[in-house]
This record gives sequence, structure tokens and C-alpha cells, in this order.
Amino acid sequence: MARKEKPEVREVEILNACEKLYENMNFRDVTVKLIGEEISCSRPSIYNYFASKEEIFLRLFEREYLSWCEELEKIGEGDVTPDALPGKLARSLEKRRLMLKLLAVNLYDMEENSRIERLVSFKKAYGKSAALFDGLLKKAFPGREAAERRQMLTAAFQLLHGVYPYAHATEKQKEAMDIAGIRHDNGSIYELSLAGLGMILR
Repeated sequence: MARKEKPEVREVEILNACEKLYENMNFRDVTVKLIGEEISCSRPSIYNYFASKEEIFLRLFEREYLSWCEELEKIGEGDVTPDALPGKLARSLEKRRLMLKLLAVNLYDMEENSRIERLVSFKKAYGKSAALFDGLLKKAFPGREAAERRQMLTAAFQLLHGVYPYAHATEKQKEAMDIAGIRHDNGSIYELSLAGLGMILR
């Protein structure tokens, strides 16, 4: 008698397959069919777990935010000083390339084409990361008012939307910038995050 597979196991397989495809393909070209081929699963079977491709990506995005939350919690367990915080945050973002790519490129499509319950689940992960980030700000800047911390948090999260495209321009984008006479040696995710966060978290 065959063992019945747990839904969480199949969901993780679907997410891992989606992530693998997204490494070398763009959002538009990743399809539910291709995801199914990666794990030998039919499209109708995938639809038992997710209503759309966008929901798969949104759940993948949620997973990324929750992983970042774990890193933010670890940062908060140690000493958090104004001088050290930008570097620690930049190191944590350096590991979140997938999260930053999804945030910069495909957030709108994922949110627009997902069911409300999936979107709420994602927003909870996002909210948790914002709360943890604010906790680090409280620890590093104990004398700052809540309104000032809120401005720092907002500016830092806006920075996250733009880091990936600057750190990972495509060959076509680089060629166009060369022709247009625009410099494009912007740096790595870590370098860009450190520079931006260093200015914001003063």
C-alpha cells in the first residue's frame, strides 16, 4: 500500500522547483507546466495546492521573508549598535538575492493574481520582518522617537525594492547603458545595501 504524501512535502517540492527555474528564466516564462515537469507532477495536481503561478511565487516570496526574519532575530540576539547595524543588515540581505529579485521585479503581478488568503499570509511574513527590523532600530537607537524610527524603516524598505536591479543588470541592460554612456559598475547586493543603509540609519 502506497504511503500518502503530506501536503507540506509536495508544496515544498513545488516551491523548490519554481525557485530552480526562476534562477535561469524570467517570471513570465516560468509556467505551472514547467514546474510540474521538474517534479513529475501534473498541472491539475499543482492546482490542488496553488490557484495560479503567481500564488506559487508569492509563497516562495513569503518563505524568503520568513528566512530573513530568522536572520533578523539572530542579529537582535547580539549587540546592536548604530555603527554595526548597517553592515549586519547588509550581510543578511546579501543572502536574500531571491527575495530582492522578487521584490524588485514581480511583486505587483504576484499580489494581483493571488487569492486574498495567500496574500494575507505573505503580508504577515512581510509584517514580521518590518517588526523585527523596527526592534533592531529600537535597540541600536534607544533615544529615537517612534516617528523617526518609522521614517528610517520606510526608507530602508524602499531601498530593498531597488537593490537587485542595480546589483544584477542583464547583459542587454549593460549594453544599452554602454551605448547611452551610463556607468553601471554599481556593486554587489552587500555593497549597495551597506551604502544605502549607512546613509539611512544615521
